[in-house]
Amino acid sequence: MMNDAPHLLVVDDDERIRGLLKKFLVRNGFLVSAARDAAQARKLLSGLEFDMLILDVMMPGEDGVSLTRSLRDHMMTPILLLTARGETQSRIEGLEAGADDYLPKPFEPKELLLRINAILRRVPHVKPQAGPKMLHLGDVRYDMERGELWRGSDLVRLTATEAALMRVFAAAPHEPVGRDRLIGDLSEEATDTQERAVDVQITRLRRKIESDPRQPRYLQTVRGSGYMLAPD
Repeated sequence: MMNDAPHLLVVDDDERIRGLLKKFLVRNGFLVSAARDAAQARKLLSGLEFDMLILDVMMPGEDGVSLTRSLRDHMMTPILLLTARGETQSRIEGLEAGADDYLPKPFEPKELLLRINAILRRVPHVKPQAGPKMLHLGDVRYDMERGELWRGSDLVRLTATEAALMRVFAAAPHEPVGRDRLIGDLSEEATDTQERAVDVQITRLRRKIESDPRQPRYLQTVRGSGYMLAPD
């Protein structure tokens, strides 16, 4: 296996599922570690760096949504949640907690692979640059080349999904971007749940940009057209 293969952490209390996922993902070129619960996952996270976490929502003790919320206090590693098909509310809660995507069980292994690769493609990569292009959003500035959001001298942590949204909006400032386009960039399928998921991600991003997220000045809703980034 190549040394630069993405390192994934799979967290699921079902030993059989853990084993199957690990075997499938290794076969598709990933380096994979596995944990049986949130406690074991935390031990691995304290000593290893991962490119992505795959968390089951329904686990004994600390569940996947709670673990996601806790990790987001200090870590922006992409997170994919595995949820039971009927857990619509859990999916929304997971996105609100900071997850980048979710996949309902049961799922086809190929779909899991597609979602993992889609999320990893959204992670910004730092490139050398002659001079940064900045968008100014009040007290916040966005470095278009690096995909970084700054408030003063503090780097504002963005999830992979939030970073993907910022790249889309920054590429066309002052131009409305439709929900359909955003859904296409964030997911392989367009459903009512995905539309709500986009709204959730916009709300979370506004909290990091706006001084008053309830009255957004810079990430605006354009009635009938979608959303628009309006830098200074």
